[in-house]
Amino acid sequence: MEILVDGKIVDFTLESEKTVNEIITSLEQWVTGSGHRISGLSIDGKTVDSSSLENVFSMDIDSINKLEIKTSSIADLTAETLLKILDNINEYQTLKHEDKAEFIETWQQSPQANYTQDFLPDLYNVIIGAFTGTGLNLNSAFSITEERLREVKDPKAELEKLKPLLDETITRLTDFSLDIQTGKDMRAAQTIQLFSGVTEKMLRLTNQLDSQGYLADISGEKTLMQIINELGDIIKELLDAYERHDTVLAGDLAEYEASGKLQELYTIIKGEK
Repeated sequence: MEILVDGKIVDFTLESEKTVNEIITSLEQWVTGSGHRISGLSIDGKTVDSSSLENVFSMDIDSINKLEIKTSSIADLTAETLLKILDNINEYQTLKHEDKAEFIETWQQSPQANYTQDFLPDLYNVIIGAFTGTGLNLNSAFSITEERLREVKDPKAELEKLKPLLDETITRLTDFSLDIQTGKDMRAAQTIQLFSGVTEKMLRLTNQLDSQGYLADISGEKTLMQIINELGDIIKELLDAYERHDTVLAGDLAEYEASGKLQELYTIIKGEK
């Protein structure tokens, strides 16, 4: 059997694979590792549609001469999904009240909903919450989806735009201990929220930059994953100390650990020395 991925023959050695499904499962890991996902399939020149996937997956590979696989970049698939969601939100806003329940039920079965639930679960919850009236409003959901689309389409530009907010966050983390000591509880709470939001965005941008090949040349004493793991540990310690009202530990972590680690991650992914 000849196997082609995006028109190129691949050197794939069969091990224990006996069905199309087993071949696809093996290839999917390799494809995903290169920042792509399988988006199309044809067997012996015939395109496989979604209605026949179940039957095709069970086919014995000995009965096939040519298996052709088409891939799309994860970034392109995500952008396409987000654009559809923006259209869905706009459409939902035009519906009559009695039509909205049916729309939600249909939407939950749609490809964009399935993709979002699998790969952007936090956004999926935002959209469902907006549709059902149990979370953020539709305008907020639309704005968040637009932001995610910008992150996917141009993560470098979005990272550049983040710099002023990052600087403010680092300054507030440095002042966090003093804010607690002087009774500025509201400002301290806002700093924690700001830190969490900026960190989440930084991690999303890191993922996009990495999957799109922008971080391939990163080198240094620490790997990118080490820095991310260290930041994750600091976040957990800081939030735990803050929730336990251990103001001394929370202040020290914010000023001496969190601020520096956040700056370190930004410097690394920005490509600065």
